Amino acid sequence: MRELLEKIDLRKLVRYLLFMFLTLMAQNMVLSHIRIYGVCPLVLPAVAAAVGMFEGATWGPLFCLLMGYFADMSFVENRVFFLLLLPALSLMAAFLSQFFINRRFFAFMGVAFLALLITSILQMLKTLAGDAWSVDMPVVAGLQTLLSLPVAALAYPLPEKWARA
Repeated sequence: MRELLEKIDLRKLVRYLLFMFLTLMAQNMVLSHIRIYGVCPLVLPAVAAAVGMFEGATWGPLFCLLMGYFADMSFVENRVFFLLLLPALSLMAAFLSQFFINRRFFAFMGVAFLALLITSILQMLKTLAGDAWSVDMPVVAGLQTLLSLPVAALAYPLPEKWARA
């Protein structure tokens, strides 16, 4: 246990916890009130991708597990959706950045787009499991993905800066 405590960088831990707390606050207090055609942007998958991309396959999913826990508490309709999804997206981003892509902005935007698309498709399938099929479901999923992309760009600078330091 002592060896594990020696390996933990407390400054990095506090930075990421504060970053994810502020992200959750922005998601719940600001982004949830911006609605275009009834769809609000979602930034949490992009943050999970950024953290996984810059912190790797161990710390990224651990930070995102904590963020997913609090995200599920703030979204009433979810039980364990973000708790399972955000660490998986973070692990996917860590894997892609480790073996296939660089850690630059445009590669991040591609990974963030993929994370947002996976999230919106899974939300659509979750709704489909409880209700009947609607023709508007794929349109809403695509619109949520596209509306979330500009906000996703804001998730890149801080983890990139902290990884360089």
